[in-house]
Amino acid sequence: MNAGLQALVREAQATGRIAGLPGQHFIDGRFVPAARGGRMETFDPGTGEAFVTFAAGDADDVDAAVRAAQAALRGPWRSMAPGDRGRLLWRIAERIRASADRLAVAETLDSGKRLSEALGDVAGAAATFEYYAGACDKHQGDSIPLGTGHLAFTLNEPAGVTAHIIPWNYPLSTAARGIAPALAAGCTVVAKPAEQTPLTALMLAELCAQAGLPAGVCNVVTGTGAAAGAALVRHPGVQHISFTGSVATGIDVMQAAAPHVTRLVLELGGKSPVVVLADCDIEQALEGVLGAIYENAGQICSAGSRLVIAREIHEVFVDRLQARAEAMQLGHGLRDCGMGPVSSLAHRDRIAGYVSRARARGVRVRTGGQACADPQTGRGWFYPPTILDDLPALDEAVQDEIFGPVLAVQLFDDLAQAVALANGTAYGLVAGVYTRSFAAAHQLARDIDAGQIFINEYFAGSIAVPFGGNRRSGFGREKGMEALRSYSRIKSVAARIS
Repeated sequence: MNAGLQALVREAQATGRIAGLPGQHFIDGRFVPAARGGRMETFDPGTGEAFVTFAAGDADDVDAAVRAAQAALRGPWRSMAPGDRGRLLWRIAERIRASADRLAVAETLDSGKRLSEALGDVAGAAATFEYYAGACDKHQGDSIPLGTGHLAFTLNEPAGVTAHIIPWNYPLSTAARGIAPALAAGCTVVAKPAEQTPLTALMLAELCAQAGLPAGVCNVVTGTGAAAGAALVRHPGVQHISFTGSVATGIDVMQAAAPHVTRLVLELGGKSPVVVLADCDIEQALEGVLGAIYENAGQICSAGSRLVIAREIHEVFVDRLQARAEAMQLGHGLRDCGMGPVSSLAHRDRIAGYVSRARARGVRVRTGGQACADPQTGRGWFYPPTILDDLPALDEAVQDEIFGPVLAVQLFDDLAQAVALANGTAYGLVAGVYTRSFAAAHQLARDIDAGQIFINEYFAGSIAVPFGGNRRSGFGREKGMEALRSYSRIKSVAARIS
């Protein structure tokens, strides 16, 4: 840990915050208060205490941000050459890296995640802007052969004003994942971060402006989903919506967008299986399963929340997994223990409810299963690593997205049963496979219905790999060159030339 980061951590531990955190909307290139003067608090999950207030926006603030984005779309941003946009995005990446320590500490305080995880998210955000910086002048159309008497080609045009509804579990990562390709495609942005985690989206918008992004191109409005988020997704000036969150809210977003026929990319829930075959590298699979469910306290849409394992290695594998789970220390994210808190008291109670009901049904709780606090301070919202063993296919803990550090274990006897169990929920976001068999790995990759398959490394890939789900996990793709296409409209031009 460098000296600057150490100083920020000490400041946060001593005062509960760091100085200079943003507390207003970022609209048209500057911080502005809420139109009606509303304020609300954001809480540190590691202590359970509020540590800063911020603007509580509503439809008036959203309208001001959309109007600023519309005006910017007609301004110099429209005529900026793709190569110049790329250089600007590269400068944003440099600003993110230069501010990494401050962004990471703010993210830890706001979301509760471990400091090392937050630092990884900041590095990922910078890499995202770098990737799309290089893509700006390579997002080209096609020439279509109609014969010697005609000329036909396609142009990629920006979708327009894009709305980004950002979740609380990965505030900076998800903001960058949507904003960077939108800017690369030439769009303008209005982002609404989750009310639980507003800070790093505001900090990112300020860094964009400092890097030279024209006023109005990237705007951030904070507030509740009901007051600000709903107003944004139903605003007639929005041409594209990128939403990451729950299935229920995603359905509401679709309905709100329908009257204006607004384009959508929805990244919703998951109940992702990690399929472990008997011939796997046990150590590799243990590490993968552990990270898949307990990173960010299991609060990941793509978390490997189901272990689908060969019966013949089940007991040995789960015994070793249990020992590793029980060795994980809980603590405030700034102490960078084995696992941090969950996002709120209400969310902790929701997780606890699932486990309590499972125990009442006679499910074997191998470890964990009781809500707790930071063992050092007695404060905060914590839930320990938990394993529910040998669950039937239709059990509530198998079918529902718990969104916490709770692993549901299912057993199979052959590959066909493994596929059936893997596909046995309403979700289809990602899946993991651990095996030494090339043939089995790719048979499973073919047969499992998910938007992304990880083989022998969970969370494999990078910003270059498209990401999104099937079925109730949503539709459309973020990341990779697919995201540029999501934020673009194709215009076809055909001409008779002889």
